[in-house]
Amino acid sequence: MGFRVWLYRGMVRDDRAMTSLRSPTSIVITGASSGIGAALALEYAEPGRTLLLTGRNAGRLDQQADLCRAKRAEVRTAVVDVTDRQAMADCLAEVEARAPVDLLIANAGISGGTSGAGEGEGQARAIFAANLDGMLNTVHPLVPRMVARRRGQIALMSSLAAFRGMPGAPAYCAAKAAVRIYGEGLRGELWQHGVTVSVICPGFVRSAMTAVNDFPMPLLMDADRAARIIRRGLARGRARIAFPWPNAVVAELIGALPPALTDALVRRLPKKAARG
Repeated sequence: MGFRVWLYRGMVRDDRAMTSLRSPTSIVITGASSGIGAALALEYAEPGRTLLLTGRNAGRLDQQADLCRAKRAEVRTAVVDVTDRQAMADCLAEVEARAPVDLLIANAGISGGTSGAGEGEGQARAIFAANLDGMLNTVHPLVPRMVARRRGQIALMSSLAAFRGMPGAPAYCAAKAAVRIYGEGLRGELWQHGVTVSVICPGFVRSAMTAVNDFPMPLLMDADRAARIIRRGLARGRARIAFPWPNAVVAELIGALPPALTDALVRRLPKKAARG
């Protein structure tokens, strides 16, 4: 009898959790003014859904909010830098007071990489601050609240670049690798508290980041298609959402092989053009 009661309670909890994954009503998306973040905002914009969109560019953020409102979603915006720990904490506390967050997508980040001299110290530190510290500043104000109510989903934006350090962008690869590994560990830590964590590893997606690339980008896809793939993966509670699959297979394979076998290959890969 005791086993049946335990099993029933587990099934009810899982059913409620899956319903929340499929139909989150309160969503926070950082870096929502362009690229994948903007596409995700439009993908999730529906009647009865509340979105908080954050970014650093007020004009683009307002434009994106208007597009989402046209789809009858309730939208609020916040011009905030994810590297500002206190500002992020205050922003997310205000959101929670209005509507407990069902889904948090920590998407904000920057890219780097220069030809020849590499990223440089200043650029490397900026990349780590935005992509890693910014992720922590976004996630941790909400973790205790989600744990307390035993419900919620956290999505961390990593990259296929996270599987192997590339000479043209060592800081970007390293920061995204840290996001990936952190997310995988956090998933294992929070599952018992009813909180789901997913790590997103996109390949090349059309955005302001990739627009400056002057080299071939295999299987480059539009941001709206990427957003649909991500939404499907999050609805299923997938641990890792890596796409497109051919690029994901290659990235994981290169990451798994010994450096002695891959160093010569990655040295020949194209690099971003130098920027001032």
